[in-house]
Amino acid sequence: MSEKLKIKLSIADRVYPLTIDPSQEEGLRKAAKNIEQLAKKFEKSYAVRDKQDVLAMCALQFASKIEQKGIDSSEGANEAVERLKALDALVSTQLGIK
Repeated sequence: MSEKLKIKLSIADRVYPLTIDPSQEEGLRKAAKNIEQLAKKFEKSYAVRDKQDVLAMCALQFASKIEQKGIDSSEGANEAVERLKALDALVSTQLGIK
């Protein structure tokens, strides 16, 4: 059984104590840093009074990136399938396979 690690992450002026697997630490610290940077950007760019609004905007930004990657990946997979089908048809024609 692996040892758990206790860390504290600061997000939007709040500290969150977490108990995690050591393999998660780097990713969580990077995520918290990215949230902090984006939150500061939103606070400078928009007249936001509430940290909750800033965090909601951050959540939307990150979630939309994940969704778009899924959409782009799906479109790329469809294109690859179509190219493979065309290649298969070409090879079959050249080899006389029906």
